[in-house]
This record gives sequence, C-alpha cells and structure tokens, in this order.
Amino acid sequence: MTPMDPRALRSAFGTFMTGVTVVTAHDANGDPLGFTANSFTSVSIDPPLVLVCLSNSSRNYEALVTASGFAVNILSEAQADISNTFARPVDDRFASVAWGRGPRGAPILEGVSAWFDCSMHKTVEAGDHVILVGEVAAFGHTATPGLGYARGAYVTPSTAADALEQSTNLVVSTLIARDNDVLLVDDGQGGLALPEVLVDGDGVSAAVTKLIASTGLQAEPGFVYSVFEDVRHKRQHISFLCQTGEGSPARGVFVPLVKGALDDVANPAILTMLERFAAETKLGNYGIYYGNQSSGEVRPMTQGR
Repeated sequence: MTPMDPRALRSAFGTFMTGVTVVTAHDANGDPLGFTANSFTSVSIDPPLVLVCLSNSSRNYEALVTASGFAVNILSEAQADISNTFARPVDDRFASVAWGRGPRGAPILEGVSAWFDCSMHKTVEAGDHVILVGEVAAFGHTATPGLGYARGAYVTPSTAADALEQSTNLVVSTLIARDNDVLLVDDGQGGLALPEVLVDGDGVSAAVTKLIASTGLQAEPGFVYSVFEDVRHKRQHISFLCQTGEGSPARGVFVPLVKGALDDVANPAILTMLERFAAETKLGNYGIYYGNQSSGEVRPMTQGR
C-alpha cells in the first residue's frame, strides 16, 4: 500500500464540519485540566455514553486515562476564544475562564451550549490516540447555538449569515422547534408559514432577533438550516433553526411534525423544508440546504451535535 500523506489526510478529515468542545477533568492533585477537542460524538442512549479522542502525545494523557471521569463542554458560538485558550500550551488554562464543578465533580465551563459530566466507562487504544468513553451521569443544555469547525476555521450562524448580508431582497425566517412541533404563523392568505421578515439596513442578526422577539418565545438563533433563491420572486431566503422551551407564543401555533399537519403551508419550498426537518428530527441528524426554491443539495452536519 502506498504511504499516505499525513498533511493531505488531515486536510481531508478537516472537510467534515464538527462541533467544538473542551474536555475537562481533575488531575491526581485535584487541579483542573482541559483541552480543546472536536473528535466528540454521542455513542449510546441506553446506557448514555459519549466518546472523545485524546492524542497519545498530549500532556494530559496520563491524567485523563487514569481519571475516574471527565466532562465534555460543547462551546457556544461566542466562545472561540475559549477554544483557542484550551488548544494552546497555556500554563493555567482556567485562569481566564468562569467555571464550576459539575454534579459529578468535573469542571463545567459557564456559557456553553451543553455539558456532559461523565464517569469513565472505558478507554480504548487506537493508533496514535486513545478513545475515552464516558457514561453520562448528568448533563445540561441551552438554546444557545454551538461553535462549529471546518477546514481549519470556526463556523457560526452569524458568519454564514454575513455571507448573504449584502444581498438585496433577503428574507430571513425562523424554524422554531419544540420537541416534535414547529411554530407556524398566519401567512395572510388563509394558510400557514414560518415567521419571516425582509432584512432591512440593520442586517441579518438584528432581523432574526426582532423576529424571535415578535413570537414572544425565549429562543436563540441556531444554525442556518436552509439557504435558497426564490427565482420567481427574485429573493434570497435564509432560515435559522432555533430551539425553544416552555411558553406560549404571542403569535402563531405549534404544529406537530406529522403527516397532514403541514397541509396548510402554501409555499412549496417551505413545505419541503419542513418535511425534511420532520424526517431529520426522527434521526437526530441535520443538514443544510443550498439551492433554489425547487432543487438543490443538503450538506450534512455532524450527528448528535
């Protein structure tokens, strides 16, 4: 077999967009330690297992493989600086970071999108890395979107929106989900639609914030879920996937993602988007649509992030 070019292989791996995490634990002296990792994934629901990969050359190797547990902190889109801190050889990575002990004891960083406090289930040697498999003892999550990483650069909902910021006739919509329901509003013509607004001079971010506020729900702009051109109306359309918790909307209703419930959605492009979302929700594996109102491609995001 022809030897592989490590640099080329690393570049190929880097095309897969991942989330960004900081894995934390305590060393034998009880001091906190942590490192940035994007090699994280969920493994099992029953029992609740997650895994993360650690380089054999890491200075945290011995402490992690002998630890009784660890935590995985999924960074929010505003925490790129924390990712950088824990990726560099800093003497005290926790000096500039707000954190506390999780229910099981591992360090939990403040402001993260989600966290998992785990006991060590097993370690598996795998080439030049070791796989740490943890059993989730406690976890927490918010509606704050996570920080992404692909091709050596951070990816956030706001950067994706900035690419379309200069477009004229740009329409922003919010796909606000709660469990297996989605918020739909009156489209003014007897049908249903996603909450949407034409972007003005204040830009995409301000438009999304105002749009969410108009629903009366507590939600955060999530990942860009769909980007398409409505050729017939000469408009660009970008839809943000958002999650919300309890509360009644100030306008619109939550509609279940079941057959027949979306029949009143008049816009065929939005209907197709919602049908795709219903199918992806069952799998917990989402993609981003790029194209026009009738055809395009879905580029997958990482599963379980």
